[in-house]
Amino acid sequence: MRLFILGLGYSARHFVRKHGGSFSHIAGTVRDPAQRDDLACIEVHAFSSEPPARETVEQVRDADVLVVSIPPGGADDPAIATFGDVLATGRLKIVYLSTIGVYGDHAGGWVDESTPPQATLDRARMRVAAEQAWMDIARGDAAILRLAGIYGPGRNALATLRAGTARRVIKPGQVFNRIHVDDIANAIMAAIHHRGGGIWNLCDDAPAPPQDVIAYAAKLMGVAPPPEEAFATAEMSAMARSFYTSSARVSNAKLKRELGVTLVHPTYRHGLDALWHAGEAR
Repeated sequence: MRLFILGLGYSARHFVRKHGGSFSHIAGTVRDPAQRDDLACIEVHAFSSEPPARETVEQVRDADVLVVSIPPGGADDPAIATFGDVLATGRLKIVYLSTIGVYGDHAGGWVDESTPPQATLDRARMRVAAEQAWMDIARGDAAILRLAGIYGPGRNALATLRAGTARRVIKPGQVFNRIHVDDIANAIMAAIHHRGGGIWNLCDDAPAPPQDVIAYAAKLMGVAPPPEEAFATAEMSAMARSFYTSSARVSNAKLKRELGVTLVHPTYRHGLDALWHAGEAR
């Protein structure tokens, strides 16, 4: 199988490291090809608002699998706007990485894939539109994975505690959902092998208040957690504050049932334990 990844970000790079050996050829896009980092084994192409190079279009056309992690940037999904004619052939297996943010606020109640999106933020509304656009261009066969808050090596509560940037902002009743990049990588591979399309929530089994995660990480490190801050008076950017407007417990039962995914890190405790034992933040 030939793989093309639109948007070689954190999760996509981890997927390549974990499952890259399953593909005969891997190519993907970055904003700046000069910033290759750990992409030596990947054919890298630039992606921007400019028309793509002929070589990039040919790589997309020749791919068997397309993984999309580029967020929507406006009225139209940028990848569809750029590669629409190629994508419309219908021969690609498409996996689109979306977000559970499309569900909006449910006051901490449970939601699943049958729950209608009720996004109030512009970025969430654009995600809903992008999901539908990918379903349309794939004639209903796109696999839409709605991701929870991503964590893993270098991006986790242990790392923020070590860096001195961790905070315990308290908003009563607030819960967030999370997912480790190991489980994202495995779910992408499961979606690739699944016949047909659909929508699946990609999150762990333990939605929890954000302060609990920081406190658990501090316990692992043997340090005092940062002081509690009331959400109402905490100094935060508008973007950071907007994440607290939605509180829901998201079910992953359909992911396990239909894609056969068994989570490596079923709770944030399992994930942080593994990261700590691997030497994270020491």
